[in-house]
Amino acid sequence: MSQSALSAPPAKTAGVAVRERPGPGRRLAEAVEHSWRPVALLLGCFAVWWAIAAAELVEPYLVPSPGATLDVLVEKSDYLWQHSWITTYETLLGFVIAVVVGVLAAVVMVYSTTVEKTLYPILLFAQVVPKIAIAPLFVVWLGFGIAPKILIAVLIAFFPVVISMVTGLKAVDPEMLQLSSTMGARPWQTFVKIRLPASLPHLFSGLKVAVTLAVTGAVVGEFVGANEGLGYVILQANGNLDTPMLFAGLLVMSLIGVVLFVLVEIAEKLLLPWHASRRDASVTTAY
Repeated sequence: MSQSALSAPPAKTAGVAVRERPGPGRRLAEAVEHSWRPVALLLGCFAVWWAIAAAELVEPYLVPSPGATLDVLVEKSDYLWQHSWITTYETLLGFVIAVVVGVLAAVVMVYSTTVEKTLYPILLFAQVVPKIAIAPLFVVWLGFGIAPKILIAVLIAFFPVVISMVTGLKAVDPEMLQLSSTMGARPWQTFVKIRLPASLPHLFSGLKVAVTLAVTGAVVGEFVGANEGLGYVILQANGNLDTPMLFAGLLVMSLIGVVLFVLVEIAEKLLLPWHASRRDASVTTAY
């Protein structure tokens, strides 16, 4: 084959358009295009918050000004960081346990109809029970340490993981399963090569919900009984009518949830570049 043939662009196929990979400028423009609306909404919310505080429509001990909240974030940064790290640790540990147990439970439920019919109603019942109502029991049983916070985070994050994984494993094309069986693939080979990759988009949808719920679970556990963590900070600030600290704790807690959600989103983009929801303009498309 000649050198000119190697360097020539690929031939066009009828009905197929090959889009060039966008450059850095185009990617930056796309990032701005996707992010300016939520940024504008957040700025609008802060503007309304500032206007309410400046006009003194609400007493400062009820709604502090953005400036007062920012002062607390700066002056008490070490204090907030210490408690934020504890809440983040509880969240991550609870989330990881929920993912491991949830995925294993989903696999067993999909491969065993008996287990599914036995376990699914129990999972549903456990999900509808308010976690804040049973959190005091965990404190009584496990004490005021880190264990009840992690357990509540696991219970809250577990349901989205197992449901999304079961849905993904069952969403496999039956013809693909028949084909793998016809070709002599073993059950574990079918699972690794077909079922698991097909279930990952559904799983990541559940993970993005679960990781934010895990933050809520950890904070709920800290509300019930703790002497550290953001839940403890918020509870103490509420008891002392220290609304700037309360708002600061809420902002930091929200930031933790957003960061963890973005990390799961990035992991999904890296692990599932082949999925339709992750294809960018560089992918060949048919029309």
